[in-house]
Amino acid sequence: MIRATCFVLAVAAASLLAACGGSNDDQKPAVNSMAATPAAYGRTAVWTVSGLNLDQGIGFVITSGNCDNVTEVTGGTAFQRQFSCRPSSLGELIGQVNDAGGGRLASLRVLIPTPVVQLTLPIGVIQLELDPEKAPISVNNFLNYVNGNFYTNTIFHRVIADFVIQGGGYTAGSSNPVPKAPTQPAIALESNNGLTNVRGSLAMARTSAPDSATSQFYINVVDNPSLDYKSEAEPGYAVFGKVITGMDVVDAISVVPTRSVPSLGLTNLPVTNMIITSARQIQ
Repeated sequence: MIRATCFVLAVAAASLLAACGGSNDDQKPAVNSMAATPAAYGRTAVWTVSGLNLDQGIGFVITSGNCDNVTEVTGGTAFQRQFSCRPSSLGELIGQVNDAGGGRLASLRVLIPTPVVQLTLPIGVIQLELDPEKAPISVNNFLNYVNGNFYTNTIFHRVIADFVIQGGGYTAGSSNPVPKAPTQPAIALESNNGLTNVRGSLAMARTSAPDSATSQFYINVVDNPSLDYKSEAEPGYAVFGKVITGMDVVDAISVVPTRSVPSLGLTNLPVTNMIITSARQIQ
């Protein structure tokens, strides 16, 4: 959730001069209030501007922090306009409304917290704190899948005690898992970012090609230094977050009985499906 504080607000009511023949000031835009939807890093925020004469050439800009793809929402009126953008930085974010001449009418300051994703399974909940400052490409990719509901009803298809649990690429199916095709392009590898594959860390799975990660991810059950970046010749795997709640659930998944499905190339598939019933960004 973002916490909003309106700290510069130009307020104007309908002028009494209108009863005495009017004034040019009657046509100037004036902002009575601003608000922003509860939003988070990587998820679209909507800024609502309310007031008078807002059809007289107002504009909206971000003056502190980063919010990508600033766009006006259709359907605005003289009394209310809305603008959307996608926060791409943490901490302070300031949206400002200007008049046609560029003069400031109002501003709203919000705080964007560190993103957290919650995975819900029948056996419990895992909460993952992401690190967009050290791994922005991986975090944005993961959030796109989360907020697109890609991970709902997928399974952890590779679980190895004292190693990792891996998911994000299969649904349960009737007898054997069904591969789920990625919906986004493969991303650049961010393994040389200072984050390491320690117990509880979250990282992107990939093929032997460095820049091949898509939707699949894994959680380290133990410290796995062999998966860390060592050099360009041994690039390792990109860590982009960590478990902050539910490591007991991760441990429980890691020790369930497994089986092989050679036709799918799966050798450590849980006998009982470990289904992610929902994956959602909670901040």
